Amino acid sequence: MPERQGGETLLFLTDEQLRQGIEAMFFAYQGFTADPDRILATMAYGRAHHRAVHFIARIPGTTVNNLLAILGVTKQSLNRVLRTLIEDGLVESRVGTVDKRERHLYLTEAGKSLEQKLSDAQRGRMRTAYRNAGPEAVAGFRKVLEAMMDPEMRRRYQAMRDKGT
Repeated sequence: MPERQGGETLLFLTDEQLRQGIEAMFFAYQGFTADPDRILATMAYGRAHHRAVHFIARIPGTTVNNLLAILGVTKQSLNRVLRTLIEDGLVESRVGTVDKRERHLYLTEAGKSLEQKLSDAQRGRMRTAYRNAGPEAVAGFRKVLEAMMDPEMRRRYQAMRDKGT
């Protein structure tokens, strides 16, 4: 017998319940990005800058090619973002020691400070939501998010999570 919660069968959802979930995801994403967006707007940056800063912080020394794969953007788009971050002194690009064609990316102190502000805003929102939802809901939410990822992205996410980076 399927587990029931609030009178709804968890193994079968109506189109209406799915639509409500989709809309909840849209509105949650708006809330999740609102605080960082306000910070970024003061610097004339957008979400692409935030994503780049986030993953450079998580994987110091990552290559441009690795960042391209994680973000799923075009090289032209990423280069535009990186050029701005480098010119503004937030990211440092170093030539690879093994392969001189590779560029390894690191946050400068100013970049680390910006990343901290952006992450603090999102961590606060996540902490409150997780605390209000409880541990079982948090575990279930993570399972749902992982199940929505494309298989290759899920592998990358799990590898990053397993490394603890």
